[in-house]
Amino acid sequence: MTTRDVKDNDSLMQDFEAYLLLERSLSPNTASAYLTDTSHLLDFLKDSGISPADTTEQEIHQLLASVHDLGISPRTQARMIAGMRAFFKFMKMEGYISDDPSELIESPQLGKHLPDVLSIEEIDAMIAAIPPDKEESTRNHAIIETLYGSGLRVSELTAARLSRLSLDDALLIVEGKGSKQRMVPMSPTSVALIREYLPQRNRLNIKKEGDDIIFLNRRGAPLSRVMVFYIIRDLAAAAGIAKTVSPHTLRHSFATHLLEGGANLRAIQEMLGHESIATTELYLHLDRSRLRRELLEHHPHYKNR
Repeated sequence: MTTRDVKDNDSLMQDFEAYLLLERSLSPNTASAYLTDTSHLLDFLKDSGISPADTTEQEIHQLLASVHDLGISPRTQARMIAGMRAFFKFMKMEGYISDDPSELIESPQLGKHLPDVLSIEEIDAMIAAIPPDKEESTRNHAIIETLYGSGLRVSELTAARLSRLSLDDALLIVEGKGSKQRMVPMSPTSVALIREYLPQRNRLNIKKEGDDIIFLNRRGAPLSRVMVFYIIRDLAAAAGIAKTVSPHTLRHSFATHLLEGGANLRAIQEMLGHESIATTELYLHLDRSRLRRELLEHHPHYKNR
């Protein structure tokens, strides 16, 4: 129940930031994380036509379900819940609400087998560990950039087709679970690396099954998912990374880095293919510029390269 009029979201966030830093004495990093998580909540509520003061436990559960569907690690989910609890405690203290809707929200259990997320520095270390003089080096670098820069599943990467690739537009159509297609933006680095790799690919003795496949092995056949796993695992080991690293780790990292960087949840869902998009024609109705803007503003390898 609202007890006083709520300010606009920008003013509310400014007051919340002051509360975190001055009254809660949180570190700048923790306060920044809480503010980012709260901005996700406010965006979600705004899209749903709900005022922050009218938020119920149901809306919080819906937001957390969306985050869970993205594959975000339980540790990040727990931090988001902590940020939301701080926000609603602030709202109650300021008299905007009389009941805290986050009071009964439970944090996910943090066991020993959490999906690992790589830091930006670790991903760069893997790239730096690629031997510069090997024939497959450019291909392997392109694989890492495509997995991390576009959030692909390994099955989508190994099945990616030349006929569905537009380097000029930096776009790739992939087929995900349930044979559902989606269009993914590509980072400038992955586009440049694929351009460099294609002449090497075309010199191979390409098998019939590899005619339209982008990434091939030395025999001209499509790469297997197991082979991509070995490529990623060996580069992580060469970079001295002690975490359990697989191609899916790069997909987790893609989603987590975008989320923590402030990207819109629904845009991340579209890029990861968690919405029900069944045919290529539906992509004509997607706002390509908005998806690309989310990447340019929030993905480390789009901002820095």
